[in-house]
Amino acid sequence: MRRTEAARRLGGFVREHRTDGGRRLRQAGVLLVVGAVGLAFGVPVAVASIGTTEGAPQLAGLLLGVGLVGCGLGIWRLVQAFRTREQCFDVHERGLTHRVAGAAELIPWEDIAEVGGGGGDGRPLAEARGRGLTFRIGLRDGRVIRVDTFTEDARQLAQVVHRAVHLGEPPRGRGRG
Repeated sequence: MRRTEAARRLGGFVREHRTDGGRRLRQAGVLLVVGAVGLAFGVPVAVASIGTTEGAPQLAGLLLGVGLVGCGLGIWRLVQAFRTREQCFDVHERGLTHRVAGAAELIPWEDIAEVGGGGGDGRPLAEARGRGLTFRIGLRDGRVIRVDTFTEDARQLAQVVHRAVHLGEPPRGRGRG
C-alpha cells in the first residue's frame, strides 16, 4: 500500500518508526554461536564426567546450560526477526499504518482498544537485548502488536499512540498549522 492511499484514509503523514531487523538477526546469530559453543564443549565434558564426582559434572552442567539457553534464545530471536522483517509503523493524523514484509495494514485510532505494558526491563544491557522498552497495541479484534526497543523512537511511538487513543489528542500531520 502506498503512502498516498494511507494518507487519504488516515490523514496527513506524521512520522515513520522503522524496526531494526538487522539488529535482531545479529543478536540471533550471536546467541546461536554462544549456544553452539556451549553445547560443543558441554557434551564432551558431560560424556567425560560420567562416573566422576569431582568438578567435571558441574562444569558440564554449566556448559550445557549456556548452550541450551543460548540456542533457545537464538532460535526465538531468529523467529521474531523473520516474523517482523521490514516492520515499520507510519503514524498518520487518524491512525497507524503497520507494515511487515511488504504487507500494510491501516489501523485507525478507533480500532485500537488499548496501549499497555509501557514498562521496560531496567536491568543492565536491556536496551541491547531489545527489552529497554516494551509495549503492546491491543486491537479491538483481539490481535496484539508488540513493540520493543528494536523499533526506532519506540518511546515516542508509545506516547503518540497513547495520547491519540486514550486522551483523544491525535498527532498533527506535516504542514498542518
